[in-house]
Amino acid sequence: MLIRIGYEISIRCNQPTPMTTYLNVEAERIPDIQCERGPTATPDTKLETFHDLFGNSCIRLLAPAGNLSLKYDAVVKDDGLPDPIDEDATEVSVDQLPTECLAYLSASRYCETDELSNLAWSLFGHIKPGWSRVQAITDYVNQRLTFSYGFARSTRTAAQTHEERVGVCRDFAHLAVAFCRCMNIPARYVNGYLGDIGVPADPAPMDFNAWFEVYLGGRWHTFDARHNQRRIGRIVVARGRDAADIPLIHTFGPHELTNFKVWTFEEHDPSFASQRFEKVSLVTPWFSQRWSRLSRAVRERSETEPTI
Repeated sequence: MLIRIGYEISIRCNQPTPMTTYLNVEAERIPDIQCERGPTATPDTKLETFHDLFGNSCIRLLAPAGNLSLKYDAVVKDDGLPDPIDEDATEVSVDQLPTECLAYLSASRYCETDELSNLAWSLFGHIKPGWSRVQAITDYVNQRLTFSYGFARSTRTAAQTHEERVGVCRDFAHLAVAFCRCMNIPARYVNGYLGDIGVPADPAPMDFNAWFEVYLGGRWHTFDARHNQRRIGRIVVARGRDAADIPLIHTFGPHELTNFKVWTFEEHDPSFASQRFEKVSLVTPWFSQRWSRLSRAVRERSETEPTI
């Protein structure tokens, strides 16, 4: 299977501004890239690749004063299989964990394990350790939260997400990650591409997706609290403790986001001749009528229902 991925992101700065991006495909998938264009910057700007403390491939640059556009387009080969399942995967005791896993047991910017620990043990302490417990956490988060771009807020933490019962994919992932860490299961936040392959097409504009990985049975496993199903065609961009570690773009000074388009779908023409995808910008607010009704219903419910 071939998957087309890419983005077009534009910002405006009042003065030259240092900037980093977490937009590169993970190193493990580089051999799968069949063809690509970019990343490129307009106007022409030096792009320097580096690797962060988590091993992610990043780019640093000096954004010029005025407008800057970053673009990337690629076709990636994929096995076309859904996320693997290993229901026999067991939890590893903390004393037996690889040292690199320990960072994914502690609280982080968006995952307050100290605030959620008692709740986590009351909800999941009785469930069989291992895969079943992580799946129970995933089910709970998926059922408790309502998704909509209209609920996006960059400062929302896992504890706030639990109380507000709304969010976007990063909020789903943060809450699940926090619960797993409370149960002494290493969990890390993942950002990447996930198209509507093998599932009904989502009418919303495409965006980067967030999911999470847990360490069970000696390896990392993929879980997705937002969709709560094994999906085809995940392409990882970056991993970290939470979204604060892997911001898609980060400027060391003020900037205005003027364009944000993402695409990922099954491709049948790897020659780049096809331009059939709709690159709808997420900068312009986009809400379906269904989501508008859903947003009102959630607000009304939150005013009348006690929180757990």
